[in-house]
Amino acid sequence: MPIPEDVTGEEIDKDVRQELQSLPKTLAEDVARNLVMVARLIDEDPEGAYGYSKVALRLASRVAAVREAAGFAAYANQKYSEALAEFRAARRMTGNIDLWPVMADCERGLGRPEKALDMAGAPEVHKLDKAGQVEMRLVAAGARRDMGQLDAAIVTLQSPELASHSVQPWTARLRYAYADALLAAGRQDEAREWFAKAVEADRDGSTDASDRLAELDGVEFVDALVEDENNGEDDDRNDGTEPASEGEDESAGARRQTDGES
Repeated sequence: MPIPEDVTGEEIDKDVRQELQSLPKTLAEDVARNLVMVARLIDEDPEGAYGYSKVALRLASRVAAVREAAGFAAYANQKYSEALAEFRAARRMTGNIDLWPVMADCERGLGRPEKALDMAGAPEVHKLDKAGQVEMRLVAAGARRDMGQLDAAIVTLQSPELASHSVQPWTARLRYAYADALLAAGRQDEAREWFAKAVEADRDGSTDASDRLAELDGVEFVDALVEDENNGEDDDRNDGTEPASEGEDESAGARRQTDGES
């Protein structure tokens, strides 16, 4: 896969660069450049990131950082079985426990919420840092919801981290998950309160809490561009253009509508 010339491979984390030193220099550079592309694309173009991760994996499957990157790329594409296999491989290579929450979430993705809950109660969780423990709590709450246990999901999210007034990297997502669980349980007033708290903490727009809050408040956003196009269609019809007859081919109508919107 082509890689932009401005990508040198030097952009990767120094720890990953150190891992790649076990490879021949030219090969290490090629792998590094592919890993940079995975990191660049994984949010905006998961399929593209997945393609680059497969190249890196083909070049250096014995490097833990490559297996981890391949796992996240597969995870972003909802290829949970593949992601889980890559995360397990990376963990075997390093002994690192940081991937435990995302491995548990892969179990959820595979339709095994009970397994995710087992992992949430495993000794490994106590070895996680605070961010990892919060992530594990989010996964466990999601597993409870998968099983239809809404009240248990709400209780799972109730924690000192949720009650804290300080804003940490995980605060917005934790408050959002709590608000969403409350809403699913029919506790709309409480949900609104927590969506508002999530908005306060969401400084980088990592959630759509503001949209959810507006929806609860009955605020409706109108896309000005779409409105102008609709007015233009009305004008065309006023100029004598007849609407499609009831028997007209639906695909033809769809094509004309698309043409009008482009």
